[in-house]
Amino acid sequence: MKIELPNQEYKFVSENSSECDSQTAFVLTAQNKKYLQNAKENYAHSILNIKSIANIFGVDRIKIIGITGTNGKTTTASAIYSFLLDLGYKTAMQGTRGFFMNDEVVEGKSLTTPSVLNTYKHIYQAVEAGCEFFIMEVSSHSIVQERIEGLDFELKILTNITQDHLDFHKTIGEYISVKNSFFQDESKKLINKDEPRVAFNIKNTFTYGIENPATYKLMAYSLNDASSGIIQHFQNIVPFTSSLHGFFNLYNLMAAIGAVDILVGKKLEEIVEVVDNFAGVSGRMEQVCESPNVIVDFAHTPDGMQQVLNALKEKELLVVFGAGGDRDKEKRPLMGRIAASLAKKVYVTSDNPRNEDPQEIINDILAGIEDKSIVSVELNRKKAIEMALDDQDGNQVVVILGKGDEVFQIIYDKKFPFDDREIVRELLNIN
Repeated sequence: MKIELPNQEYKFVSENSSECDSQTAFVLTAQNKKYLQNAKENYAHSILNIKSIANIFGVDRIKIIGITGTNGKTTTASAIYSFLLDLGYKTAMQGTRGFFMNDEVVEGKSLTTPSVLNTYKHIYQAVEAGCEFFIMEVSSHSIVQERIEGLDFELKILTNITQDHLDFHKTIGEYISVKNSFFQDESKKLINKDEPRVAFNIKNTFTYGIENPATYKLMAYSLNDASSGIIQHFQNIVPFTSSLHGFFNLYNLMAAIGAVDILVGKKLEEIVEVVDNFAGVSGRMEQVCESPNVIVDFAHTPDGMQQVLNALKEKELLVVFGAGGDRDKEKRPLMGRIAASLAKKVYVTSDNPRNEDPQEIINDILAGIEDKSIVSVELNRKKAIEMALDDQDGNQVVVILGKGDEVFQIIYDKKFPFDDREIVRELLNIN
């Protein structure tokens, strides 16, 4: 990707050595340094350090908010984005769902955290559009691979730390260490006080919590007909209401409310007035159909599954799920055990098998389930969804987990159109 920059000695910059030429400077990052010689052979105009061009992209002219955690990054980022827009601030957001500016979609879905130069490009676009804030999801991969190099964060937020990505990080200890490394500097931080695995530099740290004392403490809450709560911030006690469902979303809302309070000069009473305007994120606890009741969620980790299923524990649940191929194998039996412990019936199927044998992935899941009598195995995800819909009765809820608002299924290295929500609508003849 070449990016044109005005008023520079070079016309373009690129982090791809094969795109370099006499008008294009090569931007050296932790990810591409092995291609430095190739850039020189392609007669790159010059070699630039990524940090040296940060301010050319306006990185110093916008407030950057970085959110990391195993679960909740997307919902928390989207809530902050929604609150700031409703309060009258021009704002941009980058993450799993894509790149958004001032309530418009600029780019579709991509990596949770793109390459560092791509992030700089988005920041440049946000600054040009007059945005005051740039909200971004920060993945554990991007921390290790230095894809956040050169960024000075106005605020860093931790949602939680549970098991994920052990295919990349190898051990849970390494994964926890990577997440915590994001919070060791003296920048402003907003930390989930109820997360026992977190370690951080206490300077400039704010906290939020439900179980433990915190800067932003949820004193009381209700989960009847969505959710509501009462926040205590020092001597200030303020109620809020939200259309979001699930105990876990109370944490996401607390993080978002606390973040906005730290970032802007509004009273907390004014901030909570816009909370109920946020309708949530597509593919996160999304009700596709009311009768029969069908819910689709992105949950693809043991903790994520437990949070979603616990939010629906008053109902009898028919749960359809699988696990991604070429990813953390250790979480598969844990996911199986959680599904079997909270569901009346479980339908184990394919997720994105990638280069793995789907049956082997399912076998890993089944290893965590003692009572196989409640389990149906169907490799074909559409058929598995159909089986659950056929079995659904009365007030039972069909819960389809793992892919959320994804619109494809990855088999080997090919993407095939597949949207859990559209499959449900097709099977139920919903227009």
